[in-house]
Amino acid sequence: MKTTSKFVFTIAMSALAGIGTANAAGCLKGAVVGGVAGHYAGHHAVAGAVGGCIVGHHLAKKHAEEQAAQKQAARAE
Repeated sequence: MKTTSKFVFTIAMSALAGIGTANAAGCLKGAVVGGVAGHYAGHHAVAGAVGGCIVGHHLAKKHAEEQAAQKQAARAE
């Protein structure tokens, strides 16, 4: 491995280590489904994974909001 490649790899790993955890609710499942769908729809797995992640996260957020509204309605009764 060239010295430049080692340097870039080290910087990238340092940056990733410092990120921490992310709230990926729905993103992983959506990315898998989107990646598979994109692969079969013309070898666009990466684009499908990105789209699936976006949609999956949106649906998970929507589901969480609905659950919170139901809990709040149950407390009000």
